[in-house]
Amino acid sequence: MRFFPQPLQLSDSVFTILRDLIHERAGLYYENDKREILADKLTPCVIERGLNSFLDYYYLLKYDALATEEWKLVIDALSVQETFFWRESDALTALVEVLLPQYLAERRGTFAPGGSYSFSSKPLRIWSSACATGEEPLSIGMALEEGGWFERLRIELYASDAATGAIAKARRGVYRDRSFRNFPASLQEKYFTKSELGWQVSSSLHKRIHWNVANLMNGSEIELLSQSDIIFCRNVFIYFSPDSIRKTVDYFYQRMPNRAYLFLGSSESLLKLNSDFDLQEIGGAFVYVKEKAVKSEGL
Repeated sequence: MRFFPQPLQLSDSVFTILRDLIHERAGLYYENDKREILADKLTPCVIERGLNSFLDYYYLLKYDALATEEWKLVIDALSVQETFFWRESDALTALVEVLLPQYLAERRGTFAPGGSYSFSSKPLRIWSSACATGEEPLSIGMALEEGGWFERLRIELYASDAATGAIAKARRGVYRDRSFRNFPASLQEKYFTKSELGWQVSSSLHKRIHWNVANLMNGSEIELLSQSDIIFCRNVFIYFSPDSIRKTVDYFYQRMPNRAYLFLGSSESLLKLNSDFDLQEIGGAFVYVKEKAVKSEGL
């Protein structure tokens, strides 16, 4: 690693073109007052490449043959992995107590006491689209397990994040105490085992999830995932520009089934974007619902 006697300086002009390139590729947007934050996050990447300026790094990211691999490091450096188990659990309650029973009744058959559900071969797909280190999809998996839904219905559970490092941690399935700060102790003991490195999630739960690296701004990476019946895209749009949010939401809408549900974080809203999704309160949670056919234009 190289060290410089003075911190690297990110000028206003270079900040603008670098910020805009990151916005285009990753959806993340840095306002003008976040210039120093961006510089701090990317300085180690610039130094590791042996470069002397952010302008050189911009040219590497935009034109160099190494850009594809370097973008993985950039997204790792910029990603925010602040999450924990059972975060905003009202969405989980709405999923297991309202949406799944409704989905089953409408599309898979009806339940007879003492009997079993009848359903077709098509599985229900749930996608945690910005899962960071995996706490959200594992929370979804535990909620489904506690409700007995894996036995009642064919469910495919997918999880992805743009940060390669975050998905690597999710695939290891080891968590520190901080991830359990809002989590029932009984479930922690049931689904996790204490180890020297932390708490290891049970393999039976962990293997239910299909882990992927996928950038929400890259259509080829999320094409199939976006066809999910239920998408959790929580606490990522707070870092996106309105244009990036609109692009992502429109992409979801065009590819999700005609009855589908989108969960956002409690501090996120699509109301100012004139989205085609309908906002509904379901089981105490606010959910964006697609209930009409995809428009023919734009397909």
